[in-house]
Amino acid sequence: MPDNRHNSPSDDAPSRQPGSFFGRRKGHKLRPHHASLIEDLLPRLALDIASPTPATLTALFSAGVTNVRLEIGFGGGEHLLAEAAAFPDTGFIGCEPYVNGMAKILAQIEARGLTNIRLFAGDAAELLAWVPPQSLKRIDLIHPDPWPKRRHWKRRFVQNATIAAMARALIPHGEFRFVCDIDDYTSWTLWHMQGAEDFRWLAERAQDWRAPWPGYTMTRYGMKATREGRKAAYLRFQRI
Repeated sequence: MPDNRHNSPSDDAPSRQPGSFFGRRKGHKLRPHHASLIEDLLPRLALDIASPTPATLTALFSAGVTNVRLEIGFGGGEHLLAEAAAFPDTGFIGCEPYVNGMAKILAQIEARGLTNIRLFAGDAAELLAWVPPQSLKRIDLIHPDPWPKRRHWKRRFVQNATIAAMARALIPHGEFRFVCDIDDYTSWTLWHMQGAEDFRWLAERAQDWRAPWPGYTMTRYGMKATREGRKAAYLRFQRI
């Protein structure tokens, strides 16, 4: 079992502020087609959290969508795209402020003709505050930035405030799934999640967190971590 002890509860004292986001928003120059997708396709798929909250999140998608999931920081989009293709009756919201990652997933959405993905290019904490209560079936956080320096721990997504926001947004028995190859951030997440009254860790044996869950699509970052000898933990927490 991962060591879920952490230095001190006071490590969580600096809270995330509304409107804050930590990470790059743009990298290399976009290719012309990618730039056109940002200009033309993204506005049709992007969520506007300045607008009123919808009565149900399924209303954001075409007919036939019966539940909605969120992936925070989808990177290159490998996992999100695979899940959207495998579960056409599920609506997926992908949150990613990095413009190049957004352009890549837009190209794949267009190429594959996927209609059950909506996108948000801002802070996931603000998105969680906007969605209706008990509206998400699952939230995935896969290989997030671990912010390893102690002075940057307040920038990690998993904090008491965001755990409470996830508890509000998830349906009863919904899940928060977390994948990470950095032991310190895995321990941090376990320490915080096991202190949360609204969640329970679903692992019953070591294999439950050492191996990916069935059907998991490895991301490019995950494959790189494996090549470099880093073993990921696959954590599942259920909303009580």
